[in-house]
Amino acid sequence: MESQKSRLVAFLLCFFFGGLGVHRFYVGKIGTGIIWLLTGGIFGVGTLIDFILIIVGSFKDKEGKEIKKWS
Repeated sequence: MESQKSRLVAFLLCFFFGGLGVHRFYVGKIGTGIIWLLTGGIFGVGTLIDFILIIVGSFKDKEGKEIKKWS
């Protein structure tokens, strides 16, 4: 099943505010969003991994649905 969240929005949020975990808050991952916020995206490594996952279409929302659509 595919998420209703926009991949473009997640991509832009991760690109500009990835260290703050804003993209994780957007997809409903509040717990890990707080961790990203407190650790600077797990010192940048977690943000880079999320960025790559978003680009290839493997990033998932809180329900485990992949975020595929760019609109």
